[in-house]
Amino acid sequence: MTMLFLISFLGLSAGSLFLLNLPPRTLLSELSSLFNQLSSRKQPLTKQIRAIHYPKKLKGWRAAVQEAQAILKQTGNSHQWGLLISASLLLAIAGAGLSLFLHNLWLLPVLSGGFALLPFWLVLFSATFYRKRLHGELETALSIITTSYLRNENILAAIEENVPYLNPPVADVFQAFLTESKLIHANLRLALQQLKGRVHDSVFQEWCDVLIACQDDRTLKSTLMPVVTKLSDMRVVSAELDYLLYEPLKEFLTMALLMLGNLPLLYFLNREWFFTLTTSTPGQMVLAFCGVILFVSFAAVIRLTRPLAYKR
Repeated sequence: MTMLFLISFLGLSAGSLFLLNLPPRTLLSELSSLFNQLSSRKQPLTKQIRAIHYPKKLKGWRAAVQEAQAILKQTGNSHQWGLLISASLLLAIAGAGLSLFLHNLWLLPVLSGGFALLPFWLVLFSATFYRKRLHGELETALSIITTSYLRNENILAAIEENVPYLNPPVADVFQAFLTESKLIHANLRLALQQLKGRVHDSVFQEWCDVLIACQDDRTLKSTLMPVVTKLSDMRVVSAELDYLLYEPLKEFLTMALLMLGNLPLLYFLNREWFFTLTTSTPGQMVLAFCGVILFVSFAAVIRLTRPLAYKR
């Protein structure tokens, strides 16, 4: 009966949207603007000062949500935050419907919470490949630009002659720097300072700091190449440790498949045990506990498979 009520609610909601001539895309855009407004509300000054002096390190699902939002902002996809929230809500409803379909109320909070966090975990996992690509493009870009700058001692000319050989997302960053320096203002130090904030990478920011210092003292240009070599060292170390980084993910997938595969296997081997596991209260509690372990392990594995980063 509960499943029928859920299906009736979804049908009533879809019918209301149809009568009001509201397509799903419009609904998602409105939800996106609403969540952006809620997230952009300013806190009182006292809370802002307290948060600066005594920052609290978020943990659990709050840390995952905040980190996913920061990654979307860094990659220029902050407009998809509302879509991510909508997907999380739909998956939470799907998890609740699945638990009701299985007649297991113990699984209701587990599947709802786990499915709701899946979009944020996928963003964190996909950011791994983005960071690897960014590090590779930064290594190439900084190497050729630094070589040209050491030759002509003109950073604008060095970037301009090498921009055609760069690839996104690094090429867009340097193209914006050239546009700002040529068409907006002639303050090179300010342009370099803004260039530093466009890429969230410690080695790139250190390279920009050295460039800013070189505008006052050209003899410091010899310190640029050692900064660039840090990216090469990171690539070499990352290539050597790639197998170790993805080993927890392989082990997790193997154990998750074994755990989930035991349920249909148990149905064919001993149906009495299977129905005891799925219909009795202790068996349903065991399934809920296994679901908690599965989602917690997945979150821990995603944090373990992050690429290496150089820290100053």
